[in-house]
Amino acid sequence: MIKVFVVDDHALFRMGIKSLLNEKNTGIIITEEADCGENFFRLLPSADTNLVLLDINLPDMSGVEIAIRLKKEYPALKILAVSSENDASIIKSLVDAGIDGFISKQNSGGNELIEAIHSVMNGLEYFGRDISAIIYDIFVSKKKVTSVSSEFSEREKEIILACKDGLLSKEVAAKLGISINTVNTHKKNIFLKLGINNTMEMVKYALEKGIIKI
Repeated sequence: MIKVFVVDDHALFRMGIKSLLNEKNTGIIITEEADCGENFFRLLPSADTNLVLLDINLPDMSGVEIAIRLKKEYPALKILAVSSENDASIIKSLVDAGIDGFISKQNSGGNELIEAIHSVMNGLEYFGRDISAIIYDIFVSKKKVTSVSSEFSEREKEIILACKDGLLSKEVAAKLGISINTVNTHKKNIFLKLGINNTMEMVKYALEKGIIKI
């Protein structure tokens, strides 16, 4: 069972998420809630949780500040950020802070939230398509990826090139005619080869090292 701590200053949002996850057979439950950073860190030491669902716009602390502190003090906790704003500079700061995923409140539904939580808990990052596009633009200045180093298999190359378009694992699977588990296995192998742990780092690292050329 995945145990989630929801941090959001909107009571209706917390109520909706709790209803969605606790009523469906998702393998996910909400074990704790907080409406601000101060209350979150007060409750966290005694909380039974695996993942923090973190609104990045809180009244007393920024999402970046909370993410940095969490990764320092509770490195085993997964962080899935949520926001109604998709500011590129904030998203980049969150990625640099080490968040495990980011989805938009405006463009994401309940099913995507469930998929994101499971993906993050399985050791894979999760960024909604709109968020992936923003981060990709930050790292490659909107230039097109044209080739991939020969150190990867043909299937790995296909997956890397699909990921640069911001496709979700299920969309990559559909595009390539393979299962989601196969896509995730290939991604994990790619991450091991590059010494990184998420798709955004993969794109940045591959560009810097010349594995992907623009």
